[in-house]
Amino acid sequence: MGAIILNANGDPDRFSEYKLPVVADSKDGFLGPLAGVLAAMDMAARDGFDWVASVAADTPFFPIDLVSQLRQAATRESAPVALAASYDKAAGRMMRHPTFGLWHVALRDALDQALEDGVRKIVRWTDAVGGIEVPFETGEGFPDPFFNVNTPDELRAAEQMRNC
Repeated sequence: MGAIILNANGDPDRFSEYKLPVVADSKDGFLGPLAGVLAAMDMAARDGFDWVASVAADTPFFPIDLVSQLRQAATRESAPVALAASYDKAAGRMMRHPTFGLWHVALRDALDQALEDGVRKIVRWTDAVGGIEVPFETGEGFPDPFFNVNTPDELRAAEQMRNC
């Protein structure tokens, strides 16, 4: 079993209603999602955890078994990072969802150095360290598990999907 934290910069009190620890990026400069992963790795290492799972807060339908599927694949393939993917019918190909991942804490120093070197793209770094892609199925009549909500129109669409 693990712990749930929220990675967010700025005033942590704005999330007080969730009663979760809020951890800011451990590096200055708002360096993107990889900096949040590093902050989580730092906390996990301090608390004795070996793995960190990450999800995007604006994605209401992500699979409930996300972490277990990522962990199984990472273990099976001896991979230090596993990223979620799903088939995008419109694009006609698999699409990685790099904010949905499982990250081994042993990568902390490598990630810290990558951020110092200016790496900001998750996939670029995860490919370089031997990350794998784990496909998640999308079914007919079921919303894309990685559909994210960024606009009022997307929020309305998510509410309609939830009510189906």
